Amino acid sequence: MSEVTNMNNQFLRDIRGIIDAARAQAVRSVDFCRVQMYWHMGKRIFEEEQQGKDRADYGTYLIKNLAKQLEPEYGSGFSYRQLAFCRQFYRLYPIVNALRSQLNWTQYRMLIQIDDPNKREYYELEAVNNAWTGRELERQIHSLLYERLLLSNDKEAVLAVARKERIPQSPLEIIKDPMYLEFLGLEREAAYYEKDLESAIITHLQNFLLELGQGFTFVARQKRILLEDDEFFADLVFYNRLLRCFVVIELKTGKLTHQDLGQLQMYVNYYDRTEKTAEENPTIGILLCTDKNDTVVRMALPEDNKTILASEYKLYLPTQAQLADEVSHVRRMVEEQHNLNREGEQ
Repeated sequence: MSEVTNMNNQFLRDIRGIIDAARAQAVRSVDFCRVQMYWHMGKRIFEEEQQGKDRADYGTYLIKNLAKQLEPEYGSGFSYRQLAFCRQFYRLYPIVNALRSQLNWTQYRMLIQIDDPNKREYYELEAVNNAWTGRELERQIHSLLYERLLLSNDKEAVLAVARKERIPQSPLEIIKDPMYLEFLGLEREAAYYEKDLESAIITHLQNFLLELGQGFTFVARQKRILLEDDEFFADLVFYNRLLRCFVVIELKTGKLTHQDLGQLQMYVNYYDRTEKTAEENPTIGILLCTDKNDTVVRMALPEDNKTILASEYKLYLPTQAQLADEVSHVRRMVEEQHNLNREGEQ
């Protein structure tokens, strides 16, 4: 009887697999056809518009009139705004690029609203490289991922990694500061402990990996480290396949202290001396805290430090304006520090 049950269970799993695969393929096929349709519509609208190029407002008139004809018959997918996106889609993306990337229309619609071509290319490439859903792409754009990476990297380096022309050489090319962890669902003002934060991260591990950066895989939670008779527990351990190294993360719900940095340094040393192979790069330590003093970080670590990072986290996603202000503030601080360094060298 059990053999029959096992056979039936396997048979049921096989049939479900066939159905799920077919449904997924059908969705991809619909998305692909939809992208094709909107691109060809944009091409035809643009061609028709050029015939009235002596009239400055002819394009707007043409699209508005077309929407009046199409929307009652085909629905909101053919509104004035949607048709305007079609025209812009055709202008920005050659058909070969649009079809090769296999992004869906929702994703393209977000991309074509980005004016900066470098920024648009970055999000397009990363959406393809990391198989982002529309929701994931939207979150990365709204959290200013591109701008946050530019704080510690130059534009060409960021784009080169996205284009797969180079492998990241430094954790600063991947790790963001600050990190936004609004998906954890922890109340902004509520009191909570490191274990609550850790549990929430494990529960939302996929989202955390997305916010953490590229190439991360989960290794361990509360990794036990035994040094003679003393036990220590590293909160979270990951491995980054791009940097080819272990990444140890310590979580702090309060203000960072030099003792926290010292403990993290010990964990990094442990992994370098006992876990790392000769072919791998030095272990990276990240102290994720609610508040950090950059001067304390700088003074507590060696001047040539490249493996210990302190990154703030926030439990809510600010508005676009707040994010833009924060990025501008940090960028000014970085520029001021660079100027001070140059003056010191002179």
